[in-house]
Amino acid sequence: MIARYTLPEMGAVWTDENKYQTWLTVELAVCRALAERGVIPKRAVAVIARKAGFKVKRIEAIETRVNHDVIAFLTAVAEQVGPESKYIHFGLTSSDVLDTALALQLKEAARIIDAKVVGTLALIKRLARKHKRTPIIGRTHGVFAEPTSLGLKFAVWYTELSRGRTRFLAAAEDIAVGKISGAVGNFANLDPVIEEKVCRRLGLKPAAVSTQIVQRDRHAAFLTALALLASSLEKFATEIRNLQRSEIGELQEPFAAGQKGSSAMPHKRNPITAERVAGLARVMRGNALAAMENIALWHERDITHSSVERVIIPDSCILIDYVLQKFIGILDKLVVNEKRMLENIYTSGGLVFSQRLLLKLAGPAGSREAAYALVQENAMKAHGGNGNFRDLVKADRRITALLSAKDIDDCFTLDYYLRNVPAIFKRVFK
Repeated sequence: MIARYTLPEMGAVWTDENKYQTWLTVELAVCRALAERGVIPKRAVAVIARKAGFKVKRIEAIETRVNHDVIAFLTAVAEQVGPESKYIHFGLTSSDVLDTALALQLKEAARIIDAKVVGTLALIKRLARKHKRTPIIGRTHGVFAEPTSLGLKFAVWYTELSRGRTRFLAAAEDIAVGKISGAVGNFANLDPVIEEKVCRRLGLKPAAVSTQIVQRDRHAAFLTALALLASSLEKFATEIRNLQRSEIGELQEPFAAGQKGSSAMPHKRNPITAERVAGLARVMRGNALAAMENIALWHERDITHSSVERVIIPDSCILIDYVLQKFIGILDKLVVNEKRMLENIYTSGGLVFSQRLLLKLAGPAGSREAAYALVQENAMKAHGGNGNFRDLVKADRRITALLSAKDIDDCFTLDYYLRNVPAIFKRVFK
C-alpha cells in the first residue's frame, strides 16, 4: 500500500525486515522442536540461535540469481550461521515457513485492528448516549419520514459494528494456524508432534490437516471480514456525508484550523475524510473477491494465490487500520447541529407528524381509509405550497369536528417519537 495510507504500527508488520524476521522465528522454533525430539543436535541449535541473522539487501541480491525468495533467505542465513545451517529448514517445504509466518503476521495485524474497532465502538456508544433524546428527522428513500432520535442512529451503527467485530474475531482465530507438514501435507519427513510443538511455541494452533499449504478459505474469510468492517464504516461515513449536505446541515465532519476545502472556492468545507473512508472500502471489497479466487488451487497446491496475497493481505490490513483511524477522528470531533435538526423537522409545517394524526383520526373517522383521505388531502395541499400543514389541519372543519384542538396539538409533539428510545438502549447497551 502506498505510504499515504500506511500508519507506522501496521506498516511495521508488513515490512520485508519483519517478514524475514518472522520466517526466522518459525525456522528457529522448528529447530528447537527437532532438537527436543533428538532429530538434530541441541548444540547445533544453540549455534543457530546465536548466529542466525540476515540482511534484506543480501536476500534480494541472492534472489535475483536463484529466483526463489525462501531459498534466497535460507542462503543468506546460512552465510551467517556456517556449517550448522544444514539443520535449518530440515524436512520443511517453503510453505511450512511462509504460511506459519503469515499466520503470525496476521495475528499481530488482528490485534492492532481490533484495538481500533473497540475504540470506534466506544466513541459510537458515547455519541449514542449523549444524543439519546436528540430529535432528528428520519428519512426513507431520502425523503422526510418521521422524527427519530440521533442516538438511535448511533445505536444502529454500534450494533452493526459489534456484529462486524464478532465476525472479524472469528476469522482472526481461524487464520491463526500453522502447518509444519511437508511438501504435500503428509508429514513424510517430520513427525506431527513437531508441528504441534512449533505451533504451541508460536502461539498458533496446528491445522487439523493441510496440503502443501494452509487452505485459503481461511484467508478469504479474514479478508471478507475486513471488507465487511470497511463496508459498515462506509455506510456510516455515507450517512455523515449526506447529513453534511448544505441543504441538510445536520452533521459535519471536523474541519481543522488552517484546513482548506477547495483550491477554487474558499467557502468550501467538504466531507473529504468520510469520502476517503467510502472510497477505500471499495478497494477492500475488491481484495476480498481476489481472496475468494485464491481458494481453488490445483491439487495439493499451485502458486496462483501467492502473487495475489503479496498485494491483498498487507494492503487490506493496512487499509482497514487506516480507515478505522480516520473514522475515529471523525467521530471524536463530529459536529452535531441540533438547531438545524429541529428546524428540519418543522420545515414542512409538521408534515412529518401525519401518521400520528392518522392514528388519532382512525377511530373518530369510522375507518382508517377515511382518516387517511382527510390527512393526505391536507398533506398534498401543504406539499403544493398552499399552506402550513398544521394550520391546514386546524382549519379543516371535518377534522376539528372529530378531534379537539388539544388532540391535534398532541399529534405534533416530539416526545411521542422518543418515548421508547430508552427501552431500545437497554437492549443495545446491556
